[in-house]
Amino acid sequence: MNLRNLSARIVSRVLKEGQSLTAALEQSTGAIESANDKAFVQALCYGVIREFYRLDFLLGQLLNKPIKDDEIKALAIIGLYQLEYMRVKAHAAVSETVSAAPRKKAWAKPMLNAIMRNYQRRRDELQSLADNDPVAASNHPQWLIDTIGSNWPEQARHLLIENNLQAPMTLRVNSARIGRPEYKELLAAAQLGAIETSECPSALILERPVPVEQLPGFSEGLVSVQDLAAQFSAGLLDLKPNQRVLDVCAAPGGKSAHILEMQANLFGLTAIDIDANRMQKVRDTLRRLRLDAECIVADASQPNDWWDGVRYDRILLDAPCSALGVIRRHPDIKLLRKPGDIAPLQLLQQKILEAIWPLLAPGGLLVYATCSILKEENELQIRRFLNHHQDATEWPIDFNWGMARPHGRQILTGSQAMDGFYYARIRKH
Repeated sequence: MNLRNLSARIVSRVLKEGQSLTAALEQSTGAIESANDKAFVQALCYGVIREFYRLDFLLGQLLNKPIKDDEIKALAIIGLYQLEYMRVKAHAAVSETVSAAPRKKAWAKPMLNAIMRNYQRRRDELQSLADNDPVAASNHPQWLIDTIGSNWPEQARHLLIENNLQAPMTLRVNSARIGRPEYKELLAAAQLGAIETSECPSALILERPVPVEQLPGFSEGLVSVQDLAAQFSAGLLDLKPNQRVLDVCAAPGGKSAHILEMQANLFGLTAIDIDANRMQKVRDTLRRLRLDAECIVADASQPNDWWDGVRYDRILLDAPCSALGVIRRHPDIKLLRKPGDIAPLQLLQQKILEAIWPLLAPGGLLVYATCSILKEENELQIRRFLNHHQDATEWPIDFNWGMARPHGRQILTGSQAMDGFYYARIRKH
Protein backbone atom coordinates (compact mmCIF):
# COMPACT_ATOMS: atom_id res chain seq x y z
CA MET A 1 0.00 0.00 0.00
CA ASN A 2 1.47 3.34 -1.09
CA LEU A 3 0.60 5.81 1.66
CA ARG A 4 0.97 8.91 -0.51
CA ASN A 5 -1.21 7.44 -3.25
CA LEU A 6 -3.83 6.55 -0.64
CA SER A 7 -3.64 10.07 0.78
CA ALA A 8 -4.10 11.54 -2.70
CA ARG A 9 -7.26 9.50 -3.21
CA ILE A 10 -8.61 10.64 0.17
CA VAL A 11 -7.85 14.29 -0.58
CA SER A 12 -9.41 13.93 -4.04
CA ARG A 13 -12.64 12.60 -2.54
CA VAL A 14 -12.88 15.70 -0.38
CA LEU A 15 -12.01 18.12 -3.20
CA LYS A 16 -14.06 16.61 -6.00
CA GLU A 17 -16.78 14.48 -4.39
CA GLY A 18 -17.52 16.75 -1.45
CA GLN A 19 -17.02 13.96 1.09
CA SER A 20 -16.04 14.99 4.60
CA LEU A 21 -12.42 14.36 5.51
CA THR A 22 -13.49 12.39 8.59
CA ALA A 23 -15.63 10.02 6.48
CA ALA A 24 -12.99 9.68 3.75
CA LEU A 25 -10.32 8.76 6.31
CA GLU A 26 -12.60 6.28 8.11
CA GLN A 27 -13.38 4.51 4.84
CA SER A 28 -9.80 4.39 3.61
CA THR A 29 -7.50 3.75 6.57
CA GLY A 30 -9.13 0.67 8.11
CA ALA A 31 -6.77 -1.68 6.26
CA ILE A 32 -3.63 0.08 7.51
CA GLU A 33 -2.14 -2.11 10.24
CA SER A 34 0.71 0.13 11.38
CA ALA A 35 -0.30 2.89 13.80
CA ASN A 36 2.58 5.02 12.49
CA ASP A 37 1.41 4.62 8.88
CA LYS A 38 -2.14 5.52 9.83
CA ALA A 39 -0.90 8.59 11.73
CA PHE A 40 1.21 9.61 8.71
CA VAL A 41 -1.78 9.44 6.33
CA GLN A 42 -3.98 11.34 8.76
CA ALA A 43 -1.37 14.06 9.31
CA LEU A 44 -0.77 14.38 5.56
CA CYS A 45 -4.48 14.62 4.67
CA TYR A 46 -5.38 17.03 7.47
CA GLY A 47 -2.36 19.18 6.69
CA VAL A 48 -3.06 19.34 2.96
CA ILE A 49 -6.72 20.27 3.52
CA ARG A 50 -5.78 22.86 6.17
CA GLU A 51 -3.23 24.50 3.85
CA PHE A 52 -5.12 23.82 0.61
CA TYR A 53 -5.70 27.37 -0.61
CA ARG A 54 -2.04 28.30 -0.23
CA LEU A 55 -0.82 25.05 -1.76
CA ASP A 56 -3.26 25.36 -4.67
CA PHE A 57 -1.97 28.88 -5.34
CA LEU A 58 1.65 27.68 -5.26
CA LEU A 59 0.84 24.81 -7.61
CA GLY A 60 -0.86 27.21 -10.02
CA GLN A 61 2.34 29.28 -10.20
CA LEU A 62 4.31 26.17 -11.15
CA LEU A 63 2.03 25.04 -13.99
CA ASN A 64 1.56 26.24 -17.56
CA LYS A 65 -1.91 24.68 -17.61
CA PRO A 66 -4.08 23.06 -14.89
CA ILE A 67 -3.78 19.35 -14.08
CA LYS A 68 -7.05 17.75 -15.17
CA ASP A 69 -6.50 14.42 -13.39
CA ASP A 70 -7.83 14.80 -9.81
CA GLU A 71 -5.59 12.12 -8.30
CA ILE A 72 -2.41 13.53 -9.86
CA LYS A 73 -3.31 17.09 -8.84
CA ALA A 74 -3.81 15.85 -5.27
CA LEU A 75 -0.41 14.10 -5.43
CA ALA A 76 1.24 17.33 -6.62
CA ILE A 77 -0.27 19.26 -3.70
CA ILE A 78 0.77 16.48 -1.30
CA GLY A 79 4.31 16.77 -2.65
CA LEU A 80 4.41 20.51 -2.03
CA TYR A 81 2.97 20.05 1.45
CA GLN A 82 5.74 17.62 2.40
CA LEU A 83 8.44 19.99 1.16
CA GLU A 84 7.02 22.97 3.02
CA TYR A 85 5.44 21.61 6.21
CA MET A 86 6.63 18.09 7.06
CA ARG A 87 9.85 16.80 8.53
CA VAL A 88 10.38 14.55 5.52
CA LYS A 89 13.77 14.87 3.85
CA ALA A 90 13.33 16.72 0.55
CA HIS A 91 14.85 14.00 -1.64
CA ALA A 92 12.58 11.40 0.01
CA ALA A 93 9.51 13.61 -0.40
CA VAL A 94 10.24 14.02 -4.12
CA SER A 95 11.09 10.39 -4.87
CA GLU A 96 8.24 8.92 -2.81
CA THR A 97 5.65 11.28 -4.28
CA VAL A 98 6.81 10.58 -7.84
CA SER A 99 6.71 6.84 -7.23
CA ALA A 100 3.17 7.18 -5.81
CA ALA A 101 1.81 7.93 -9.29
CA PRO A 102 0.08 4.78 -10.59
CA ARG A 103 1.80 2.77 -13.34
CA LYS A 104 -1.07 3.46 -15.74
CA LYS A 105 -0.36 7.18 -15.28
CA ALA A 106 3.36 7.02 -15.97
CA TRP A 107 3.09 10.36 -17.78
CA ALA A 108 2.64 12.03 -14.41
CA LYS A 109 5.97 10.96 -12.93
CA PRO A 110 8.24 13.42 -14.77
CA MET A 111 5.68 16.18 -14.27
CA LEU A 112 5.52 15.61 -10.48
CA ASN A 113 9.31 15.51 -10.32
CA ALA A 114 9.57 18.80 -12.24
CA ILE A 115 6.92 20.53 -10.10
CA MET A 116 8.62 19.64 -6.82
CA ARG A 117 12.15 20.43 -7.96
CA ASN A 118 11.01 23.70 -9.51
CA TYR A 119 9.32 24.61 -6.22
CA GLN A 120 12.55 23.95 -4.32
CA ARG A 121 14.41 26.35 -6.63
CA ARG A 122 11.73 29.09 -6.55
CA ARG A 123 10.46 28.65 -2.98
CA ASP A 124 11.19 32.15 -1.63
CA GLU A 125 9.78 33.89 -4.70
CA LEU A 126 6.59 31.78 -4.67
CA GLN A 127 6.02 32.14 -0.94
CA SER A 128 6.30 35.91 -1.30
CA LEU A 129 3.65 35.86 -4.03
CA ALA A 130 1.39 33.75 -1.81
CA ASP A 131 1.81 36.19 1.08
CA ASN A 132 0.41 38.95 -1.14
CA ASP A 133 -2.65 37.01 -2.29
CA PRO A 134 -5.54 37.31 0.24
CA VAL A 135 -6.90 33.80 -0.35
CA ALA A 136 -3.48 32.11 -0.31
CA ALA A 137 -2.22 34.18 2.63
CA SER A 138 -5.24 33.43 4.83
CA ASN A 139 -5.90 29.89 3.55
CA HIS A 140 -9.63 30.73 3.26
CA PRO A 141 -11.93 31.20 0.28
CA GLN A 142 -12.81 34.83 -0.46
CA TRP A 143 -16.47 34.49 0.55
CA LEU A 144 -15.45 33.21 3.98
CA ILE A 145 -12.90 36.00 4.44
CA ASP A 146 -15.68 38.48 3.65
CA THR A 147 -18.26 36.77 5.88
CA ILE A 148 -15.99 36.61 8.92
CA GLY A 149 -14.90 40.18 8.29
CA SER A 150 -18.46 41.49 8.16
CA ASN A 151 -19.43 39.66 11.38
CA TRP A 152 -16.28 40.42 13.38
CA PRO A 153 -14.30 43.21 11.70
CA GLU A 154 -12.00 43.80 14.67
CA GLN A 155 -11.30 40.10 15.31
CA ALA A 156 -11.34 38.86 11.70
CA ARG A 157 -7.59 38.63 11.17
CA HIS A 158 -7.15 36.74 14.43
CA LEU A 159 -10.02 34.36 13.59
CA LEU A 160 -8.50 33.50 10.21
CA ILE A 161 -5.20 32.69 11.92
CA GLU A 162 -6.89 30.58 14.62
CA ASN A 163 -8.85 28.61 12.01
CA ASN A 164 -5.56 27.38 10.55
CA LEU A 165 -4.11 26.17 13.84
CA GLN A 166 -4.47 22.65 15.19
CA ALA A 167 -7.00 22.51 18.03
CA PRO A 168 -5.92 21.08 21.39
CA MET A 169 -7.21 17.70 22.53
CA THR A 170 -9.60 18.35 25.41
CA LEU A 171 -11.02 15.66 27.66
CA ARG A 172 -14.25 15.48 29.65
CA VAL A 173 -13.77 13.48 32.82
CA ASN A 174 -16.80 11.35 33.72
CA SER A 175 -17.52 12.92 37.10
CA ALA A 176 -20.03 10.17 37.90
CA ARG A 177 -17.15 7.68 37.94
CA ILE A 178 -13.97 9.56 38.85
CA GLY A 179 -12.82 13.01 39.99
CA ARG A 180 -10.74 15.26 37.77
CA PRO A 181 -7.69 15.22 40.12
CA GLU A 182 -7.76 11.41 40.27
CA TYR A 183 -8.01 11.11 36.50
CA LYS A 184 -5.18 13.59 36.07
CA GLU A 185 -3.05 11.25 38.20
CA LEU A 186 -3.91 8.36 35.85
CA LEU A 187 -2.76 10.50 32.93
CA ALA A 188 0.48 11.34 34.71
CA ALA A 189 1.10 7.65 35.35
CA ALA A 190 0.69 7.11 31.61
CA GLN A 191 3.17 9.96 31.00
CA LEU A 192 0.46 12.24 29.61
CA GLY A 193 0.51 15.83 30.83
CA ALA A 194 -2.76 17.75 31.17
CA ILE A 195 -3.87 21.23 32.19
CA GLU A 196 -6.93 21.92 34.34
CA THR A 197 -9.23 24.80 33.41
CA SER A 198 -11.15 26.98 35.83
CA GLU A 199 -13.99 27.46 33.31
CA CYS A 200 -15.27 23.88 33.50
CA PRO A 201 -14.81 21.35 36.35
CA SER A 202 -14.89 18.32 34.03
CA ALA A 203 -12.28 19.48 31.49
CA LEU A 204 -8.61 18.63 31.04
CA ILE A 205 -6.55 19.90 28.10
CA LEU A 206 -3.84 17.45 27.04
CA GLU A 207 -0.37 18.85 26.47
CA ARG A 208 -0.18 16.74 23.29
CA PRO A 209 -2.87 14.82 21.39
CA VAL A 210 -2.83 11.02 21.50
CA PRO A 211 -5.02 8.23 20.06
CA VAL A 212 -7.99 7.59 22.35
CA GLU A 213 -6.71 4.06 22.94
CA GLN A 214 -3.86 5.59 24.95
CA LEU A 215 -6.21 7.39 27.35
CA PRO A 216 -6.43 5.53 30.68
CA GLY A 217 -9.89 4.05 31.20
CA PHE A 218 -11.31 5.29 27.88
CA SER A 219 -12.91 1.98 26.94
CA GLU A 220 -14.23 1.66 30.51
CA GLY A 221 -15.98 5.01 30.25
CA LEU A 222 -13.85 7.14 32.59
CA VAL A 223 -13.28 9.88 30.04
CA SER A 224 -14.42 11.28 26.69
CA VAL A 225 -12.94 13.64 24.13
CA GLN A 226 -14.92 16.90 23.91
CA ASP A 227 -13.91 20.51 23.32
CA LEU A 228 -14.10 22.79 26.33
CA ALA A 229 -16.73 25.03 24.71
CA ALA A 230 -19.03 22.07 24.09
CA GLN A 231 -18.76 21.04 27.74
CA PHE A 232 -20.68 24.13 28.91
CA SER A 233 -24.01 22.93 27.53
CA ALA A 234 -24.87 20.45 30.30
CA GLY A 235 -24.09 22.96 33.05
CA LEU A 236 -26.20 25.66 31.39
CA LEU A 237 -29.27 23.42 31.63
CA ASP A 238 -29.37 23.83 35.44
CA LEU A 239 -30.30 20.17 35.86
CA LYS A 240 -32.34 18.91 38.81
CA PRO A 241 -33.40 15.38 39.86
CA ASN A 242 -36.57 13.89 38.30
CA GLN A 243 -36.54 16.21 35.30
CA ARG A 244 -37.42 15.09 31.76
CA VAL A 245 -34.71 16.27 29.36
CA LEU A 246 -34.73 16.42 25.55
CA ASP A 247 -31.48 16.59 23.56
CA VAL A 248 -32.32 17.76 20.03
CA CYS A 249 -29.86 17.00 17.18
CA ALA A 250 -28.00 14.85 19.70
CA ALA A 251 -25.40 13.08 17.55
CA PRO A 252 -22.65 12.12 18.14
CA GLY A 253 -23.75 11.96 21.78
CA GLY A 254 -21.19 13.87 23.82
CA LYS A 255 -23.70 16.35 25.22
CA SER A 256 -26.28 13.65 26.04
CA ALA A 257 -23.61 11.72 27.89
CA HIS A 258 -22.47 14.80 29.81
CA ILE A 259 -26.05 15.53 30.90
CA LEU A 260 -26.36 12.01 32.32
CA GLU A 261 -22.93 12.22 33.97
CA MET A 262 -23.88 15.49 35.69
CA GLN A 263 -27.33 14.42 36.89
CA ALA A 264 -27.80 10.70 37.46
CA ASN A 265 -31.33 11.07 38.90
CA LEU A 266 -33.21 12.42 35.90
CA PHE A 267 -36.67 11.07 35.18
CA GLY A 268 -35.30 10.41 31.71
CA LEU A 269 -33.32 11.73 28.75
CA THR A 270 -34.57 11.56 25.17
CA ALA A 271 -31.99 12.01 22.42
CA ILE A 272 -33.24 12.70 18.91
CA ASP A 273 -31.36 12.95 15.62
CA ILE A 274 -32.47 12.71 12.00
CA ASP A 275 -29.44 10.65 10.88
CA ALA A 276 -29.59 6.92 11.71
CA ASN A 277 -25.85 6.39 11.28
CA ARG A 278 -25.03 9.30 13.56
CA MET A 279 -27.60 8.12 16.10
CA GLN A 280 -25.75 4.82 16.26
CA LYS A 281 -22.73 6.82 17.43
CA VAL A 282 -24.90 8.22 20.25
CA ARG A 283 -25.83 4.66 21.29
CA ASP A 284 -22.18 3.56 21.09
CA THR A 285 -21.07 6.55 23.21
CA LEU A 286 -23.71 5.87 25.87
CA ARG A 287 -22.86 2.17 25.94
CA ARG A 288 -19.15 2.87 26.45
CA LEU A 289 -19.97 5.25 29.30
CA ARG A 290 -22.55 2.83 30.79
CA LEU A 291 -25.34 5.36 30.46
CA ASP A 292 -28.91 5.00 29.27
CA ALA A 293 -31.22 7.24 27.22
CA GLU A 294 -34.15 6.92 24.85
CA CYS A 295 -32.65 7.32 21.37
CA ILE A 296 -35.03 8.24 18.55
CA VAL A 297 -34.19 8.62 14.86
CA ALA A 298 -36.62 11.28 13.63
CA ASP A 299 -36.99 14.82 12.29
CA ALA A 300 -36.91 17.23 15.24
CA SER A 301 -38.99 19.72 13.28
CA GLN A 302 -41.87 17.21 13.08
CA PRO A 303 -42.55 16.35 16.76
CA ASN A 304 -46.00 14.92 15.99
CA ASP A 305 -44.17 11.93 14.50
CA TRP A 306 -42.25 11.07 17.68
CA TRP A 307 -43.30 13.09 20.77
CA ASP A 308 -45.30 11.26 23.46
CA GLY A 309 -47.20 14.41 24.48
CA VAL A 310 -45.51 14.83 27.89
CA ARG A 311 -43.60 18.10 28.12
CA TYR A 312 -39.92 18.38 28.99
CA ASP A 313 -38.40 20.37 31.85
CA ARG A 314 -35.17 21.00 29.96
CA ILE A 315 -34.40 21.08 26.24
CA LEU A 316 -30.95 21.31 24.66
CA LEU A 317 -30.99 22.31 21.00
CA ASP A 318 -27.54 22.00 19.45
CA ALA A 319 -28.84 23.43 16.20
CA PRO A 320 -27.65 22.43 12.71
CA CYS A 321 -25.31 25.22 11.65
CA SER A 322 -22.50 26.30 9.34
CA ALA A 323 -19.94 24.89 11.84
CA LEU A 324 -17.64 27.84 11.12
CA GLY A 325 -16.51 27.76 14.75
CA VAL A 326 -14.86 24.32 14.42
CA ILE A 327 -12.82 24.82 11.24
CA ARG A 328 -9.57 24.13 13.12
CA ARG A 329 -10.90 20.62 13.93
CA HIS A 330 -12.53 20.13 10.53
CA PRO A 331 -10.50 22.11 7.99
CA ASP A 332 -12.53 20.60 5.14
CA ILE A 333 -15.35 23.00 6.17
CA LYS A 334 -13.38 25.72 4.33
CA LEU A 335 -13.74 23.67 1.13
CA LEU A 336 -17.16 22.08 1.58
CA ARG A 337 -19.22 24.95 3.02
CA LYS A 338 -20.65 27.31 0.39
CA PRO A 339 -22.06 30.85 0.77
CA GLY A 340 -25.49 29.64 -0.28
CA ASP A 341 -25.61 27.23 2.69
CA ILE A 342 -26.11 29.88 5.38
CA ALA A 343 -29.66 31.08 4.63
CA PRO A 344 -31.16 27.55 4.44
CA LEU A 345 -29.46 26.68 7.74
CA GLN A 346 -30.98 29.77 9.36
CA LEU A 347 -34.43 28.69 8.19
CA LEU A 348 -33.86 25.15 9.49
CA GLN A 349 -32.76 26.47 12.89
CA GLN A 350 -35.85 28.67 13.03
CA LYS A 351 -38.10 25.77 12.01
CA ILE A 352 -36.72 23.45 14.70
CA LEU A 353 -36.89 26.15 17.40
CA GLU A 354 -40.53 26.84 16.57
CA ALA A 355 -41.38 23.13 16.47
CA ILE A 356 -39.86 22.17 19.83
CA TRP A 357 -40.89 25.24 21.86
CA PRO A 358 -44.37 23.76 22.56
CA LEU A 359 -42.63 20.66 24.00
CA LEU A 360 -41.11 22.71 26.86
CA ALA A 361 -43.10 22.80 30.11
CA PRO A 362 -44.02 26.17 31.68
CA GLY A 363 -41.13 27.16 33.93
CA GLY A 364 -38.81 25.02 31.80
CA LEU A 365 -35.49 26.05 30.26
CA LEU A 366 -34.24 25.73 26.68
CA VAL A 367 -30.55 26.03 25.83
CA TYR A 368 -29.82 27.00 22.22
CA ALA A 369 -26.31 26.17 21.03
CA THR A 370 -24.34 26.27 17.78
CA CYS A 371 -20.71 25.76 16.81
CA SER A 372 -20.94 28.85 14.60
CA ILE A 373 -19.52 32.36 14.90
CA LEU A 374 -22.09 33.96 12.57
CA LYS A 375 -24.49 36.41 14.20
CA GLU A 376 -27.36 35.45 11.87
CA GLU A 377 -27.24 31.88 13.20
CA ASN A 378 -26.82 32.99 16.80
CA GLU A 379 -27.82 36.23 18.49
CA LEU A 380 -30.03 37.39 15.59
CA GLN A 381 -31.80 34.02 15.57
CA ILE A 382 -32.57 34.37 19.28
CA ARG A 383 -33.67 38.00 18.88
CA ARG A 384 -36.18 36.97 16.26
CA PHE A 385 -37.49 34.11 18.41
CA LEU A 386 -37.96 36.28 21.51
CA ASN A 387 -39.75 38.94 19.46
CA HIS A 388 -42.26 36.33 18.26
CA HIS A 389 -42.92 34.54 21.58
CA GLN A 390 -44.54 36.39 24.45
CA ASP A 391 -44.11 33.34 26.71
CA ALA A 392 -40.30 33.37 26.26
CA THR A 393 -37.76 35.28 28.36
CA GLU A 394 -34.01 35.18 27.99
CA TRP A 395 -32.24 33.85 31.07
CA PRO A 396 -28.75 35.40 31.40
CA ILE A 397 -25.53 33.43 31.14
CA ASP A 398 -23.27 34.95 33.79
CA PHE A 399 -19.88 33.31 33.23
CA ASN A 400 -16.35 34.49 32.47
CA TRP A 401 -15.96 32.62 29.18
CA GLY A 402 -16.72 34.08 25.77
CA MET A 403 -18.33 37.50 25.38
CA ALA A 404 -21.77 38.77 26.30
CA ARG A 405 -23.86 39.65 23.25
CA PRO A 406 -27.23 41.46 23.00
CA HIS A 407 -28.64 37.93 23.30
CA GLY A 408 -26.65 34.97 24.58
CA ARG A 409 -22.92 34.52 24.84
CA GLN A 410 -20.44 34.06 21.97
CA ILE A 411 -17.12 32.22 22.10
CA LEU A 412 -14.83 33.09 19.20
CA THR A 413 -12.48 30.42 17.86
CA GLY A 414 -9.28 30.23 19.89
CA SER A 415 -10.60 32.18 22.87
CA GLN A 416 -9.28 30.43 26.00
CA ALA A 417 -8.20 27.51 23.75
CA MET A 418 -11.83 26.84 22.77
CA ASP A 419 -13.72 26.20 19.57
CA GLY A 420 -16.11 28.86 18.30
CA PHE A 421 -19.46 28.34 20.06
CA TYR A 422 -22.64 30.20 20.90
CA TYR A 423 -25.12 29.71 23.76
CA ALA A 424 -28.41 31.30 24.75
CA ARG A 425 -30.90 30.30 27.48
CA ILE A 426 -34.65 30.84 27.18
CA ARG A 427 -37.20 30.41 29.98
CA LYS A 428 -40.86 29.61 29.31
CA HIS A 429 -43.40 31.54 31.42
